[in-house]
Amino acid sequence: MIKKLHIACTINGQPTEFLCEARQSLLEVLRDELKLTGAKEGCNNGNCGACNVILDGRLVNSCLVLAPEVEGKTITTIEGIASKEGLHPLQQCFLEGAALQCGICTPGFIVAAKCLLEKNPHPTEQDARHFLAGNLCRCTGYDKIIRAVLEASEQ
Repeated sequence: MIKKLHIACTINGQPTEFLCEARQSLLEVLRDELKLTGAKEGCNNGNCGACNVILDGRLVNSCLVLAPEVEGKTITTIEGIASKEGLHPLQQCFLEGAALQCGICTPGFIVAAKCLLEKNPHPTEQDARHFLAGNLCRCTGYDKIIRAVLEASEQ
């Protein structure tokens, strides 16, 4: 029998508890146990950014974080970015600027861009491109994504 660990943390502003195996990634727990499926499994080795979450204010690839490591920590996923009032300005800019196609990379880009704008509310194009370099898009290209991020920074 595999021993499950009890983990308590805060996800998207809500106290959350779950059971997991010591070897499970945060991505697996988010998607399979907590049904927060916004973070996508693109590469499962930290190279694509599709599974980005914000962990205690830092952008991380959830596929590289072991679920037990989040004990007592605060996590923001794509599901926690919009408010009850509506879409976050980043989400609205991505939508209006057609900065998405298939959608696999979009949550990771938006989470990464939110982290960027929290650290640097008015990034240059070069700042945005550098910060988002860990996110891969196989459909859209990057110009519309960068323009959406810069547009959101003006709001």
